[in-house]
Amino acid sequence: MTCFTMTANAATPIDVCRPEGWEKIRDGLTPAQQTFAKARKFDGGKGQRLRLPSEDGSIECVLYGVGPTDGDVLGAIRMGGLSSFLTGSHSESPYKIRTLPEDWSLRQAAIGWGLGAYKFDLYLADKHVPPVLQLEDTETADEIIAIVESTALGRDLINTPAGDMGPEALHQAATDLAAKYDANLRDTVGPELLAKNFPMIHAVGRAAHEAPRLVEIEWGDPSHPRLAIIGKGITFDTGGVNIKSASGARIMKKDMGGAAHALALSSMIMATGLPVRLHCLIAVAENAISANAYRPGDILSSREGLTVEIDNTDAEGRLVLGDALCRAAEDEPVLMIDFATLTGAARVALGPTLPPFFSNRESPVQTLLDATTDEHDPVWRMPLWQPYNSMLNSPIADMKNAGGSFAGSVTAALFLERFVKGRPWMHLDVYGWNPSSSAAHPAGGDMFALRGIYRWLKAGGLNGDFST
Repeated sequence: MTCFTMTANAATPIDVCRPEGWEKIRDGLTPAQQTFAKARKFDGGKGQRLRLPSEDGSIECVLYGVGPTDGDVLGAIRMGGLSSFLTGSHSESPYKIRTLPEDWSLRQAAIGWGLGAYKFDLYLADKHVPPVLQLEDTETADEIIAIVESTALGRDLINTPAGDMGPEALHQAATDLAAKYDANLRDTVGPELLAKNFPMIHAVGRAAHEAPRLVEIEWGDPSHPRLAIIGKGITFDTGGVNIKSASGARIMKKDMGGAAHALALSSMIMATGLPVRLHCLIAVAENAISANAYRPGDILSSREGLTVEIDNTDAEGRLVLGDALCRAAEDEPVLMIDFATLTGAARVALGPTLPPFFSNRESPVQTLLDATTDEHDPVWRMPLWQPYNSMLNSPIADMKNAGGSFAGSVTAALFLERFVKGRPWMHLDVYGWNPSSSAAHPAGGDMFALRGIYRWLKAGGLNGDFST
């Protein structure tokens, strides 16, 4: 997806304004253009978009109203609402931002443009031609492009149907990413999982026609702080023997969204050369139903040595993550961050686009929350409420894999916490999907919290205090 250029060709200017800034822009227009804008009731209101013609009928500039500052959670990321509108206009020239609200940054506006210009067109005969924005600040252009392209990578992975994005294809995506940045890749596939002690990943994926696997990427200077990023890669989730309903299964191609997040964040880190010793792990399996599928009531062993009674086969993501988290912790990273499309309870609590965030360390939480807010990529802190560990008690195993109908997102996080060996750890229960389109966030697969976490890492988040 090419939606940026650094070439200084003639470009169609864009004026972005709030209602209080409209008068100044209006006064710089010709009388005919002022009349044209008035006739269409343009006044800088939220979501207003208008192409202004010149005397010869060509488009002279574009107006974009973004509404008042109060309640504007998206900020400059709202620029995606304009790029999606301009898609298909087949402009012969790129666009150039001429005017922005005082509280907007050009960097974030450009990122928003790129996010809104995205379209998943793999299976469409008519390929998407995004509008192109001219970037002039060479210092930030590479970072803007890296963030937008990494987000598009994650979106593409989620949007691709499970028939074309099974365990082997997701493995290949990780292989391609590692090759692009000259990173090392290690994989453990099928029966090797048992031989190398990843029994829960194997159990979840053994019934599928493509073998389960753990794929690991290592990149960066060993002297830099070690960061482990872990992603749930369930390429399709039938629910297993506790089979999902038809409506529940409809978008389960997105159940590898945690792996997509992990690969996208890793892409941002490697593309921009952050001073991080990266260890990305994706636990990949299809939760299928067959004669050898794992069953409710089964007891699984785990890499950590804990035994797990299966209360529900549709709580499979935490099983594959358990083994992967344990593996990541063995290398004693400064921090572990996992992403998973883990619980419906998270969606009931916070909806599809605000992911709950858990941390077993208090000290880094506020700086991370501040970074996600500043980047207009928010998360919401949820508690690792230790008394709820009792919901995971089993009379015949060390624990069970589901805690019942209450506090489902919390008990899932508590389950994962048992596999991190006390290392500093953060968990994000992402949905990975937009049910409907909004500015910069088209319907379908999407990334959440990655821009905010990237900002935090870039600001030195790994150099903070993780002792408490």
